[in-house]
Parts: sequence; structure tokens; C-alpha cells
Amino acid sequence: MQERLLLLPKDAKDKATETKKFFNKLKKRVPKNLDNQVAAIHDEVFEKTDCMSCANCCKTTGPLFMKQDIERISKFIGTKPAQFEKQYLRIDEDNDWVLKQVPCAFLGIDDECTIYDVRPKACQEFPHTDRKKIYQIANLTLANTAICPAAFDIVERMKTAIKL
Repeated sequence: MQERLLLLPKDAKDKATETKKFFNKLKKRVPKNLDNQVAAIHDEVFEKTDCMSCANCCKTTGPLFMKQDIERISKFIGTKPAQFEKQYLRIDEDNDWVLKQVPCAFLGIDDECTIYDVRPKACQEFPHTDRKKIYQIANLTLANTAICPAAFDIVERMKTAIKL
């Protein structure tokens, strides 16, 4: 897995132009059964994916924290939301709450999430490849191919399986 993670940013960059063209075509001509096709590909890839053996998303990027996430997590760890924000978060250029630093402070040495049951919604949904109308988040999906091996594989399979 470590070798794959080292090669992933380069592989994603090498495929970026092709992937952008694919998503541009997809936006112009959306197949009627696109959501079903993407869901099937997503499910197939994640049947063979062990996120805990990777945890690259937790090591390299941070999620957005919504107010509900902050309240839920702070309660779970036994602190006040304001203290949680002060200790772990900052407000980014888009005025969103994000981690002060990565890797995530809640990532254990065994690559297990110590707040898994109450993790942010953005973490629950990552890499967002099971969303309906995936063509609407093409830029996010493209970025995630450089972080998540499963996202990379899903997009590569989409380019083969979805006829445009």
C-alpha cells in the first residue's frame, strides 16, 4: 500500500487532463443511468478496499467541520465546542472550520480513527464517489484521485465503463 500511495499523486497528475476531458463530456451528455453505474463501480471498488490499511486522507488532508460535527465530537471527547475549536480547528480562507494541522489529531498510531463513531460528515462521505450526479463535483473528485487510491480506481473504471 505504501508504494501505491507514493505513486498515487503522480499517477493522478498523469491522468488529470484525460480525467478533466471525461468529466467535461459527462457534464454535457449525462447518461440516464449514470448514478446506478457509478454506484455499482463504487461498491465494487470498496468491496476490495480497506480504508484502515491506507488512511491517506487522514494523513494528508483535513475535512470541513460543520457546527453539528463540532458539537457531536466535543461532547464525545468531553470538552466544550469552543475549547474543541480552539485546540483543533482554524477558520480557512473560505470561512470554513478545518483542522489546524494534518495528519488528523484523531488518527491513532495504528491508523484507526479514535472518534470514528462521531467523525465529521465529510469523513463519513469521503471520497464522495457514491454521490448522485458525480459530474457536479468533478473538481473535488479529480483532487481526491491524488489522495485516495479507491477514488482513483473508481474514476479510471468510470472512464472505461461509461460510454459517452
